Amino acid sequence: MAATIPGDLAWEITKGHSATLVKRANGVQFSRDPLNLRNLYSRKNEGQIANKAIGIIPGKEGGVTLLIKKSDKHHQPALSTQTTTFGPQRSTRKTFASIVNSTTKRNYRPDLRQDAVARASAIRKSQRAVKADRPTKTRGVKAKAAAESS
Repeated sequence: MAATIPGDLAWEITKGHSATLVKRANGVQFSRDPLNLRNLYSRKNEGQIANKAIGIIPGKEGGVTLLIKKSDKHHQPALSTQTTTFGPQRSTRKTFASIVNSTTKRNYRPDLRQDAVARASAIRKSQRAVKADRPTKTRGVKAKAAAESS
C-alpha cells in the first residue's frame, strides 16, 4: 500500500519552493502549473496539491486540451491526469459545453468551471487568424477631391 501525503502537508512543505513558482518584484507570486487556471500561486489554486484539478492548455495542432486530475489516482502522478483534446474545427460552443459537462459530471469545483471556459476562450481567440488591414475609404470632400484629380 502506498503512503500518501495530505494536500495541506504537501503545500506547507513546497510553499515558496515550487518549480512552478514565479516571483515578481512587487511581491506578487504567479504559478506556471498547467492545472492552475488562475495562474495565482496559492493553496486554493495550485493544481499539483489539490486532489481534483482542472487545466486548459493549447492543443498541439490548434484547439484546446482539457486536463483533469483524477482524485483516485493522486498517488500515481503519471496516471493521475486525463487529457481530452478539442480540435480547431470543433465549434466553440460545443467545446465550452463539453468542458462544463465533463467537470459537472465528475463533481469538480463549480468555481473553476467559469475560469476553465474563460481560459479556453482566450486560447481559441489567440489562435484565430489576424485580419488583414484594409485601406480606409476617403469620404466627403476628400473623396470628391480624389475623384476629380484622377
